[in-house]
Amino acid sequence: MAQIAHLKIEGKPLYARIEEDRIYRIDSPFQISGGTLLPAIAEEQIEYLPPILPNKLFAVGRNYTEHIREIGGERPSEPLFWLKAPSSILPHNGFIQIPYPEHRTDFEIELAIIIGKTGKNIPLSSVQNYILGYTCALDITDRTIQKVEGQWSRCKSFDTFTPLGPVIETDLDPSKLKIQLFQNDILKQDGNTEMMIFDCHQIISHVSQGITLSAGDVILTGTPCGIGPITSGDTLKACIEGIPPLTVHVK
Repeated sequence: MAQIAHLKIEGKPLYARIEEDRIYRIDSPFQISGGTLLPAIAEEQIEYLPPILPNKLFAVGRNYTEHIREIGGERPSEPLFWLKAPSSILPHNGFIQIPYPEHRTDFEIELAIIIGKTGKNIPLSSVQNYILGYTCALDITDRTIQKVEGQWSRCKSFDTFTPLGPVIETDLDPSKLKIQLFQNDILKQDGNTEMMIFDCHQIISHVSQGITLSAGDVILTGTPCGIGPITSGDTLKACIEGIPPLTVHVK
């Protein structure tokens, strides 16, 4: 098992399997073994692309108790989810573009699940068979629009509002991972996935009820407390234990 990445090397995009600092060219992001070993490549020669381009991008809200307390609202009785536009995905080292600078726009760090094969009405006992891996994500949110419109899809779906990456970790237990967000090197969010109200397996099973999940689909699993506004010039670093950090900047 290894990390899966979508890279651009010398101007050419390729899917890669990364294992012990060795990079193997692979045919698709779902190939978790084998591949063609590439010559040693300096890190500065590698550009990270979004590790996956999903057909569907889901987000789960109010999944950490302390976050519910900071934003208000009731604890959900089942996972609360909605769809984000896949066109909102931004790669590692990308730039978040704020469409309405006069609005409050917030960061939210989230663990993202990457679905590995097609499934529907997946029972809890079988969920593990449908997971390709996990990666870091940010769910950027225009709070002004969110409050006015009441629904959450548009305010979270602007271009660049879903930073994702840098790689998919295919060998990871998501049940107890430290999850932290740094804004300009200052710790803003500090939680652990064991604090989730609904764990990753419960989320996948629930989302799949009546909805076909396809290989490559992405599910964001909610954010811990500590959310806050971003502004032009900021650098955000999302750190989830067991996954290389995701860094993005704000224009």
